Amino acid sequence: MAIREFDLTPGAPVILYVQAPKEKVWGILVSLTPSGIVVRGLDLVVFDEWMRQEARGEEAGLGLATIFYPMSRLERMERDESLGPIASYAERFYRAVGRTVHEAAGVESGNAE
Repeated sequence: MAIREFDLTPGAPVILYVQAPKEKVWGILVSLTPSGIVVRGLDLVVFDEWMRQEARGEEAGLGLATIFYPMSRLERMERDESLGPIASYAERFYRAVGRTVHEAAGVESGNAE
């Protein structure tokens, strides 16, 4: 199965599980290569605060950063998607803020929406 079949292509919202140190990162996939992954994102712990900040239209206290993670640190990558009644982070953001995560991040959605 190819990566495209999973729709893990640039512009897809993803969740990364990273080790050493252990982190969960939410972001928009920028690139995926044998050497690593680039996302425009933030630590999953602060996602809700970033969403509230964007909903209130406040000046950026939290924001997305463009980050490279070497493949040696990656445990797994999941597409951020709704599962039954559980909304994806991107969907929750849209409902709370009224803009897509792509608009807020200043990136193109590609084939991800």
